[in-house]
Amino acid sequence: MSDTKISRISPLDPTATEPFYRQIYDRFRSAIASGSLKPGDRIPSARALTQELGLSRGTIDAAYSLLAAEGYIEARGQAGTIVTPGLKPKAPVATPPPRKKDTALPPSFRPDSILPFQMGLPALDMFPRKIWARLGARFARVMQPADMAQPPVFGLPELRAQIATYLRVSRGVDCSPAQVFVTSGYRHTLGSIARALLKEGDRVWLENPGYPPTRDLLGQLGIVAAAVPVDQEGIVVAEGRRLASRARAAVVTPAHQSPLGVSLSLTRRLDLLDWAAETGAWIVEDDYDGEYRYVSRPLPALKSLDREGRVLYAGTFSKLLFPSIRLAYLVVPEAQVERFEQVFQTFAGDTPWLTQAIVTAFVAEGHFARHIQKMRKCYAERRQATVAGLTDALGDRVRIDAQPGGMHLILRFEGRWSQASLIARMRDEGLYGEAMADWMVEGEGTPAVLVSFTNIGSRAAAGELGARLAKLF
Repeated sequence: MSDTKISRISPLDPTATEPFYRQIYDRFRSAIASGSLKPGDRIPSARALTQELGLSRGTIDAAYSLLAAEGYIEARGQAGTIVTPGLKPKAPVATPPPRKKDTALPPSFRPDSILPFQMGLPALDMFPRKIWARLGARFARVMQPADMAQPPVFGLPELRAQIATYLRVSRGVDCSPAQVFVTSGYRHTLGSIARALLKEGDRVWLENPGYPPTRDLLGQLGIVAAAVPVDQEGIVVAEGRRLASRARAAVVTPAHQSPLGVSLSLTRRLDLLDWAAETGAWIVEDDYDGEYRYVSRPLPALKSLDREGRVLYAGTFSKLLFPSIRLAYLVVPEAQVERFEQVFQTFAGDTPWLTQAIVTAFVAEGHFARHIQKMRKCYAERRQATVAGLTDALGDRVRIDAQPGGMHLILRFEGRWSQASLIARMRDEGLYGEAMADWMVEGEGTPAVLVSFTNIGSRAAAGELGARLAKLF
């Protein structure tokens, strides 16, 4: 071809994930398929294209070799390189462009970045990384061949024992290590419960508003949600009885209702337990951040009141340590241990031995308890600083719910505004937020935005973020 035909090939993208040789290959192949380059046309020599694009000769040779191997071009010695005569290429299947980050993703999506106000992240700057690294190095040095095989499907026995001891002391849950099953996260925990105790078509009480992944996961399994409203005393048990008295289970967050932050009152706790005993239903207690209560000592778990063996207690290390650890646990009633052993044999999460061994030592040596105490104080301070900073910047345009504990704030803005639109603008501005409407099983609820304070270190920092937020209105 003439040298001018190379201009028909789109320029290379230095920011693309594909290497340059592959981009050159794709552009020549597309030009041939579209007819811009016809059979018999001469293409630039490797030397000419090297000078034209400013790339190494090896990069051009790699692209040309791939084109030749697939029959798109032929080398003719002194006559140069041409598009293969008689070639009748089919148009390549269009490759969709890389997906841009969606500014209106559902709240179950938690990005792998660290954004201001990002939900689901503990204070990453406060984690004792040196202690963790020391423990990791210790176990890596002493690792034996048996430790490199498949980890125990129910969890490392030493870790199960440490979790049982911790729960007995800190959460009032009296359980044996055999009742503790180590999982790879909340979804694994909930999926295991559904497989063991529920079936397609069963109805389950879900708090409304409530954690979106719960309804998403159960919905995928064909389990029907009964949306039970929440008030200042937690889930309204009487309304649950009215809506679905014969439901097979209820998923609740008694310590800090997710997302409203209220605690389930003692009266409601007893009523819920009575309902489960009367109907043979199960109660799933999601105690995702029960340790973080700032107005008093943490409340005992609902499981501590269970005398009929109806409560399954779900805990996690993701909120207490860090999310990428992918480590959680489930405490099941003693009568259900054998059933859950069967399920875990089939659907084991297989959290790595090394991770479990480090966490075991972290708990056994007292680092875990000290970390929780330190974080409880840190979060109380950061929550107060964040509320003050946002109030400085936003004034009477925002009302911030007073919550007894938890790791996030609920912002309620004055006037008429769109939750979806504000969340989208926040994402465009590099801020994170979740719309209360997306946490509703049914209905819209009162407009509000959920933001986390755990990684905001001072009132001044919160004020700066509040000023950025104010510009979006």
